[in-house]
Amino acid sequence: MHVADIVKELLEARQEFAWKKDLNGHTPLHLSCSKGHLEITRELLKLDPDLSSLPDNEGRTPLHWAAIKGRINIIDEILSLNLQSAEMRTIHGETVLHLTVKNNQYEAVKYLMETLNITKLANMPDNDGNTILHLATAGKLTTMVIYLLKLGVDVNAINRKGYTALDVVESDASNSGALQIVPALEEAGARRCDQLPPMSPHDIQPIGDTSPISAQSSIPRRAPRESPSRHHRRRNRRRREKQIELQTEGLRNARKTIIIVAVLIATVTFAAGINPPGGFNQVSGKSLVGKQTSFKVFMVCNIVALFLSLGIVIFLVSIIPFQRKSMMQLLVVTHRVMWLSVSFLAAAYIAAIWTILPRGRGMVWVSAAVVSLGGGFTLAIFTGLGVLLARHWLRKWEWRKMKEKNRSPNSSISRVEELRMMKKTSHESSNSDLDSSDQGGYHLY
Repeated sequence: MHVADIVKELLEARQEFAWKKDLNGHTPLHLSCSKGHLEITRELLKLDPDLSSLPDNEGRTPLHWAAIKGRINIIDEILSLNLQSAEMRTIHGETVLHLTVKNNQYEAVKYLMETLNITKLANMPDNDGNTILHLATAGKLTTMVIYLLKLGVDVNAINRKGYTALDVVESDASNSGALQIVPALEEAGARRCDQLPPMSPHDIQPIGDTSPISAQSSIPRRAPRESPSRHHRRRNRRRREKQIELQTEGLRNARKTIIIVAVLIATVTFAAGINPPGGFNQVSGKSLVGKQTSFKVFMVCNIVALFLSLGIVIFLVSIIPFQRKSMMQLLVVTHRVMWLSVSFLAAAYIAAIWTILPRGRGMVWVSAAVVSLGGGFTLAIFTGLGVLLARHWLRKWEWRKMKEKNRSPNSSISRVEELRMMKKTSHESSNSDLDSSDQGGYHLY
C-alpha cells in the first residue's frame, strides 16, 4: 500500500492527528511539505486548508518549509488554495522569499517572482533589516544576485547595521564570487552607505514583525553621512584586519607544512637506517662497509635527522597555541630544528653516495664532483634564505627605529603629525612582521 493511502486511511479514522504538533511545533503538514510528499500534502489540505497557516516554534509555516527545501510543486499546491499565506512571516521577520534566497533555492525564487508575481515582497526587510538582496550578496550567490538585479530590487536598502548590499559584499571581498557581484551591483546603481545622501524623515519605513514587542520598530532607508576621515580609518582597519587574518592563516599552513616535512624526513631516515648503503652480511646481519668512515658519518647523520624530525612532530602535535605571537615563537623554534634535520639528511645522503661509489682510477673525481654538487646546492639554498632573512630583519629594524622616532618627544615632526600618529596607533595593534613586510607581502622566520 502506498504511503499516501496509509495517511488517507489514518485521517479518516483519526482526523485530529492532522493538528498534532511535535516538540518543534511541526504538524504533519510541515513534515510533508519539507519532505516533498505532494499527495500527502493534498490530503491534509483537503481536510483543512487552514493547516497551511499553522506556524511552528520558529514561526515557520508549511509553505516556509517547502521554500527552504525548494519544493516548487508543494509551493504551487499551497498558494493555489491561499495566496495570502505567502505574506506570512517567521518570528525573525523572514518572508518566503528570505528563506528561499537564504537556502539558495534559485528555481523556487524564480517561480515565486515570475509565476505568482509577489514582487512586493522583494524589498521587504526582516527583523535585522536585511532584504533578499542583502542575503544573496552575503552568501556570494552570484546567479541569484544578478537575477534579483534584473527584477529591479532596491539596491541601496540599508539594514540595521547601516550596510547596503555593496557594503555586505565588500566586507568579504576575498571570495571569488565577489569579483562578479561587485561590478553587477555598481552597474545597477548600488552605493556604499557613506555614499548615500543623509536620512530624512520621509525615508523611514516601518518593519512589520510577527512579535508584538517589535511591531512598532522601524528601519532607516538612508544612513547619516559618514565623515571622510572616519570612513578612511574604517577602511584602513578593515584592510589591516584582513592582513592579520591572512598572516595568521599563513602561520597555520606553515605549521601543517612543517609537520608533513618532519614526518617525511622521519620516514626516509628510518628506511635508510634499516636498509644501509652497501648492504649487509646475510649470515651475521652486519654491514659490509661498517668500518668505512663515510658509513659511520652516514649513520650518525641519519640517526640525528631521524630523532630531530620525530621531536618536531611530537612538539607541534602536543602544543596548540591560541595567540599569533605564541604561534610565531613555536614556528621559529621548530623551523630552525627542521632545517637542522634537513641538513643532517643531506649530509647522510652525501655520505651514503660516497660509501657506495667505487674507488677505481678516475672515480675519485666523480665522487668528489657528486659530493661538491650536492653540498654546493644545499649551501646555495641556505645562503639565499639567509640573505632574505637578513633583509627581513633589516626592514624590521628600520621600521622599529622609525616608530620610536615618531614617538620620541624630541622628534622634529609637527604637532599635527604627532597627533595623527597617536590616533593611528591608538586603535591598531603592533605587528612588526606584518608592518615591516607590507611591501613585500611575505616575511621569513
